[in-house]
Amino acid sequence: MRLLVLGGTGFVGGATVAEAARRGWSVTVFNRGLHGVVPPGVHRLRGDRTAPDGLAALDGGEWDVVVDTWDGAPRAAGAAARALLASVGHYVYVSSGSVYTDHAAAGLQEDSPVVDADPDAVDGDYPQLKAGAEGAVREVFGERALIARAGLILGPGEDIGRLPWWLRRIERGGDVLAPGPADLPVQYVDVRDLAGWMLDAGARRVSGTFNAVGRPAQTTMGELLDACVAATGAAARLRWTEPATILAAGVQPWSDLPIWMPRGHPYRGLLEQDVTRALAAGLICRPVTETVEDTWRWLREVGAVPPRAGRPERGPVGLDPAREAAVLAA
Repeated sequence: MRLLVLGGTGFVGGATVAEAARRGWSVTVFNRGLHGVVPPGVHRLRGDRTAPDGLAALDGGEWDVVVDTWDGAPRAAGAAARALLASVGHYVYVSSGSVYTDHAAAGLQEDSPVVDADPDAVDGDYPQLKAGAEGAVREVFGERALIARAGLILGPGEDIGRLPWWLRRIERGGDVLAPGPADLPVQYVDVRDLAGWMLDAGARRVSGTFNAVGRPAQTTMGELLDACVAATGAAARLRWTEPATILAAGVQPWSDLPIWMPRGHPYRGLLEQDVTRALAAGLICRPVTETVEDTWRWLREVGAVPPRAGRPERGPVGLDPAREAAVLAA
């Protein structure tokens, strides 16, 4: 198979390139050439889709599948799709569950309402950008397009630092503020499982829109943090604390305590999406212990969470030690 990845050096794009190369596919990446490296044998084309004639390097190429991780202006997504219409068999666009309008609703399905978005827009917030790009790709490729609405993505290479923060925090040992309840379900997908599924589905010319994430109860906060303790081998004690106590202290879910989204939170529905379609289309997810162990192994090799390739720098995630100690003392 001949694969083209638009991007290819970030978290999802990098995992997709690595998996395709492992399979022996012919792999080409297209990006500005400013960030990251590609595996040996991967062909790199340089260009900037937002610049005049920035897609010229794609002229004359032929590929069976393209995977596009773009999260910028929808107009640029449409321009890339039009440039590839005659040279690519199937278009896979990596979108997000953030496009849904009701983030608190459990069981969000692919036909649930999404935010209003213009496929020709040049700006917008993240949900609008992703929804607009979905529309732009569909307008061009129609039934030759697969829209993968990813949820929480974890695994080696993570460039946001959610799971790496928990691993480093638990590595320090001592009493760890563990946000309860321990049996709170966590829905996520390992980046390698997402990448493999997109390649499989693209090769089979699967079309349509899919919530590309694991089961709503793929794991729990307890299983996840227990796996972190086991992987690091640290002398850490998980101090399970009620959500009301944590919230009363001003601690923010998701940002201060990554991955944790308590019941009743206005974005809780993004961890409870319906994935019937994706599972029926072959998505298989590995156990949380494997994701955690492999992420810890990778984190020790690289030392620190890498910058987000070609994207704006995000604020740090994770709770300040002094604030954590204050909550535990209370």
